[in-house]
Amino acid sequence: MVNAQIFRQYDIRGIVDIDLNVEVLTLIGKAFGTYVRRKGKKSVVIAGDARLTTPAYKTAFTEGLLSTGCDVTDVGICASPVLYFAIWKLGTDAGVMITASHNPKEYNGIKLNLGMSSVFGEQIQEILRLIQNNDFIQITNHKSQITNHPTSPEVIAPSLATGTTMGVKKEFSGIIDIYSDYIVDNIKLDRPVKCIVDAGNGVGGPILPNILRRLGCEVKEMYCDLDGTFPNHHPDPTIEAYMTDLINEMKKGEYEVGLGLDGDADRIGVIDNKGKMLFGDQILNILARDYLKKNQGKTVLADVKCSKTLFDDIKKKGGVPLMYKTGHSNIKGKMKEDGIEFGGEMSGHIFLGDRYLGYDDAIYASARFVEILSHTDTKCSDLLSDLPKMYNTPEIRFDTVEETKFQVVDKVRDYFVKEGYEVNDIDGMRVTFDDGWGLIRASNTQPALVMRFEATTEERLKEIKEMIEEQLEKNK
Repeated sequence: MVNAQIFRQYDIRGIVDIDLNVEVLTLIGKAFGTYVRRKGKKSVVIAGDARLTTPAYKTAFTEGLLSTGCDVTDVGICASPVLYFAIWKLGTDAGVMITASHNPKEYNGIKLNLGMSSVFGEQIQEILRLIQNNDFIQITNHKSQITNHPTSPEVIAPSLATGTTMGVKKEFSGIIDIYSDYIVDNIKLDRPVKCIVDAGNGVGGPILPNILRRLGCEVKEMYCDLDGTFPNHHPDPTIEAYMTDLINEMKKGEYEVGLGLDGDADRIGVIDNKGKMLFGDQILNILARDYLKKNQGKTVLADVKCSKTLFDDIKKKGGVPLMYKTGHSNIKGKMKEDGIEFGGEMSGHIFLGDRYLGYDDAIYASARFVEILSHTDTKCSDLLSDLPKMYNTPEIRFDTVEETKFQVVDKVRDYFVKEGYEVNDIDGMRVTFDDGWGLIRASNTQPALVMRFEATTEERLKEIKEMIEEQLEKNK
């Protein structure tokens, strides 16, 4: 039986050969196939990252899908945003990405989509229950058909028929080229920009440098070859410790911007021309300013971990700031629900729908960032120089008990509400003061609390942090 703990809030993720093996992947494939079929759907596109276990896991998951009568289109090794693009371009009912994203090499996992919407939360738990109850659609004809259509997406348009035979598997190897053409046609540079790309040996490595060069940029590659062992650094561009090599290269002063991608290329990291890391909310701020030049009065969505300066600046630049729950699936869902074109979060997920398709794509976000630089002579390090100086912490994690983590946050929230402070409880508790704010929220993926603090001075930052941590200690 599968380990229920790998069925997380936003995806399915576990340790290779402990939580995951080909038998487990086949079971999850059967469950997702059953889930899709019972929604009246049938066609699924599948892809995978460069991890060593991904090919075998992708094959096993595919067999599970086929056994329920789903038709499967395999687009090979590619980035998560390319998989999302394939769902849209090929018109499939669902999508599967075999990836553990930014996790270490010993992990693998699965991201699931129904149409362009993420499968998450209670939907993932529903898939777990199908496995636990052995409640699968099972086709008796075990002969599947495999064909190869290497170039044209039109020839593999999925059938919506719901017959009683095994599904058909088709392979399509041209999706990265179609995706790249789409982005190149979307981006217009005023001048070449000198860039460094650190892909962390993930699947974005063969894609982003090629796109930037086609746009006319001078590009230096760092760790852009595929290697599922991630030999150079952990594939997470939002953690400064993993960006040391890129930072050192940028400090030499030869390039305008350093762009980092995570393992499956849906999260962006940026290093400016002076070798300083930009946080996710700063990247979002730069992109939002550009967006609002032509979209006055539009809403910009950002998660509760983002700086107050971002929300204030969105308003100042003519936008409507909206604070929302952390989590890429939450952000995507809210954008779809409210018709919002632009959003993002501290973790580096950026969602652009004004000229694009609205999902989190670090490759496209990188191209948009470079486009902004090409429109100005202002250095990357000066793009936000007019913002007020704020002092803030990175995310601080506090280990706790899974069963009580939400209650702990509620107790801390209730204290600050009772004391008359302004509290936003859309996701955990964010208390706002005249000169700063503090956040405490329960992690959706781990038995931990996540905290972040910001203030106008270092002294006040320390005071706010201590004030909230005091209440946490009293109620933990």
